[in-house]
Amino acid sequence: MKFSNGYWLLRDGVRAAHPVEVYDITQSAGELVVHAPTRPIRHRGDLLQGPVATVRFSSPMPDVIGVSLTHFEGERRRRPEFALATGDTDVHLTGESLTSGALEVRIGRDWKVEFVAGDEVLTASPAKGMGFMTLDGQHYVRDRLDLGVGDVVYGLGERFGPLVRNGQVVDIWNADGGTSSEQAYKNVPFYLTNAGYGVFVNHPGHVSFEVASEKVSCVQFSVEGQSLEYFVIYGPSPKEILRKYTLLTGRPAMPPTWSFGLWLSTSFTTSYDEQTVSGFIDGMIERDLPLSVFHFDCFWMREYNWCDFEWDPRTFPDPVGMLDRLRARDLRISVWINPYVGQRSPLFAEGVEGDYLLKRPNGDVWQWDLWQPGMALVDFSNPAAREWYASKLDALLDQGVDCFKTDFGERIPTDVEYFDGSEPQRMHNYYAYLYNKTVFDVLRKRRGDGDAVVFARAATAGSQQFPVHWGGDCESTYEAMAESLRGGLSLGLSGFGFWSHDIGGFEGTPGPALFKRWIAFGLLSSHSRLHGSSSYRVPWLFDEEAVDVLRVFAKLKARLMPYLHHAALQAATEGTPMMRAMALEFPDDPACTHLERQYMLGDGLLVAPVFSDSGEVSFYVPDGVWTDYFSGAEVRGGRWTTMTCDFLTVPLLVRPNTVLPLGAVDDRPDYDYADGVTLRIHQLDDGASITTEVAGSTFRTRRRGNRFDVEVESSPSGWQVQFPSGDPIPGAGNALTVEHVR
Repeated sequence: MKFSNGYWLLRDGVRAAHPVEVYDITQSAGELVVHAPTRPIRHRGDLLQGPVATVRFSSPMPDVIGVSLTHFEGERRRRPEFALATGDTDVHLTGESLTSGALEVRIGRDWKVEFVAGDEVLTASPAKGMGFMTLDGQHYVRDRLDLGVGDVVYGLGERFGPLVRNGQVVDIWNADGGTSSEQAYKNVPFYLTNAGYGVFVNHPGHVSFEVASEKVSCVQFSVEGQSLEYFVIYGPSPKEILRKYTLLTGRPAMPPTWSFGLWLSTSFTTSYDEQTVSGFIDGMIERDLPLSVFHFDCFWMREYNWCDFEWDPRTFPDPVGMLDRLRARDLRISVWINPYVGQRSPLFAEGVEGDYLLKRPNGDVWQWDLWQPGMALVDFSNPAAREWYASKLDALLDQGVDCFKTDFGERIPTDVEYFDGSEPQRMHNYYAYLYNKTVFDVLRKRRGDGDAVVFARAATAGSQQFPVHWGGDCESTYEAMAESLRGGLSLGLSGFGFWSHDIGGFEGTPGPALFKRWIAFGLLSSHSRLHGSSSYRVPWLFDEEAVDVLRVFAKLKARLMPYLHHAALQAATEGTPMMRAMALEFPDDPACTHLERQYMLGDGLLVAPVFSDSGEVSFYVPDGVWTDYFSGAEVRGGRWTTMTCDFLTVPLLVRPNTVLPLGAVDDRPDYDYADGVTLRIHQLDDGASITTEVAGSTFRTRRRGNRFDVEVESSPSGWQVQFPSGDPIPGAGNALTVEHVR
């Protein structure tokens, strides 16, 4: 929200009060408490009026400092609140500073708050940065943090505009707005900078960010109410910032290995029954196209009955038998659900009787006709409602369903009352967290840790704990393909480790060329799904070459699984996303700052999707000698390069000093990755020593001149070593020495 009229003036109707000096500083239970008048205290008469800001500085964990700015402390505590982790923090307090780990906050007597690491000021809340703002009778609290020359901002959720947020106005407010507007399905009040720190605003509702867009040398954030809390998180590297942020708000769970394979959907409004589904699966098998998951979209339930969690008996008269037949073909099953209950659904009456549905302040069930006639919403703040909803999913799991596509959860009203007294404005975004947590908890309880996965659309801070998330409803265009990539990279910079998108786009039907280009992008993503709105996405409906393209990239992903599995473990244990913006992996290379049409898949593979029929693509290669995965050709870095790709290739470069583990299986994602693994050695520097983890086996590769020594702690069968230009060399027991001249 903008409060200023240019640099000097306030907008009409705005009144502002800013801390101007320190009145006193006290220490209490490991925190600094500062009282700061908003007018200079020249004589006793100035003590008789306010406001006086109460500013508290604390630390939930090392290298993280919390700031709480309050006007009236008598404001009641509001729900919901983000669930944050706290650890043992050795906080050092002095008269005017607090230190946590390597991060220090210093409070200036003439009012300036600086965040310092190693005597370098990372950012500061300047004079008139903190403020109590009144507009049209509403009270807001804001702060501003300085941006230095060259500082850029990323994150704030899955946003589809330019990856660098500088110059943008961002409202943290979930909306079902597609991928072509400033609205977003997944809003996260956290931003990451290239200046060694990130900022998390601890407010689950509407947070307004002005990112170098009101005062152009600052990030401003504001909330309605009497208080504002945020955390400054020191890295210094972007990966370290994400590691600490996800430690605070929650790390992604590790998805099951089968989920990394190809998902095929019925699509949305298309006509289908068991014969249709079997025909698709037969077609995939006949064409040697690996398939892991089959997804039933909305119309597995009867129209107007969404959601009743019952198979439409007209098209699926024997659902249990059908699911048995599909599982006998080694497929996992996903079904579409949402948190809404149409009036015609038998669950509507159950929900009313059990008091499980969200109500208006007058006690009526909240309803409208958008999406489903007379639909209501499950009140997930009610434990009994969560248990009721979970029981419906339990029944589907009993039938043979493996996972759920948790659609919707963004259009959440505010003219309601929640069972637990949660404030509707604060629940608007947080609803998606409770919804997906409810579903994920059912799966985790039934299937155990490591075998639970959802395909979720709506999210907020903390929702990264319940993977996977997909990019929502995009058009079938190259522009939308690029929008989707920007959204996924932005989400990864917001703490989410696993992300997917609809191959070929959702709305409309892609042309064959676009579909084939999107296949390569989709199979070189964390998770891969063929899904559309009004048309099927099986490749033979486009052309025969599309079948070949899908086969090539589906098998490639299967062979990459030893490498991808390790990248997934990094996401689950460190908070580093599988798909990484170039600036995350190369923070010291200024050429990577604004790159948004390419990415790193894990730490060793560069992917540059092709956004044209012609196949011409330009991309930047960081320093070093990289290797074209497909041809084995050397690609010199530190420059831009242009390639023209046919449909069976895409720019896929292997980073120098990479030992890339390739699996021996190409028709499924879940197998013993160490059995028969090939270690492909790429441009090791003389003297380099590389450790490669493969499913519990640790390989160490060392280069001394032309000699390469490989040792493995365990002894997996059939492992081998390969250089890009040569044939595989079988390993012998626990060690192998080879001579190779580059």
